[in-house]
Amino acid sequence: MRSQPVVVSIAPWLSVANATQAVAYYKMAFGAVEVERLEEEPGSVVVAHLSIGGATFWVQQDTDSCPQALDGRSSVRIILTVDDPDTVFEQAIAAGATEVGAVSEGHGWRIGRVADPFGHHWEIGKPLR
Repeated sequence: MRSQPVVVSIAPWLSVANATQAVAYYKMAFGAVEVERLEEEPGSVVVAHLSIGGATFWVQQDTDSCPQALDGRSSVRIILTVDDPDTVFEQAIAAGATEVGAVSEGHGWRIGRVADPFGHHWEIGKPLR
């Protein structure tokens, strides 16, 4: 029986073709840290729970539902709100992302969009107010 109530939260769960490579990419691109991981064999990630500045998400090796298996289609984009979107955007590109939209200002945000090497789109920005 739990002594503390569960805190309600929503966290993306990303399907990728290679979870081990994805975890390494998210660490390099966004400074993600591992909260926990499940390995099939030593060094081979099956599922990982990651955190970027306290915001968490999950990565799972799932070749049947990753964007590559769906011909690059996905109905979800992720927005990563950070203090310095220009730096994080360039860091993501340097780590292997593809630029979808350059960082610019509009609609009260400074924001840009990248596609990570696994097909997921990340909007990286901050509100200007």
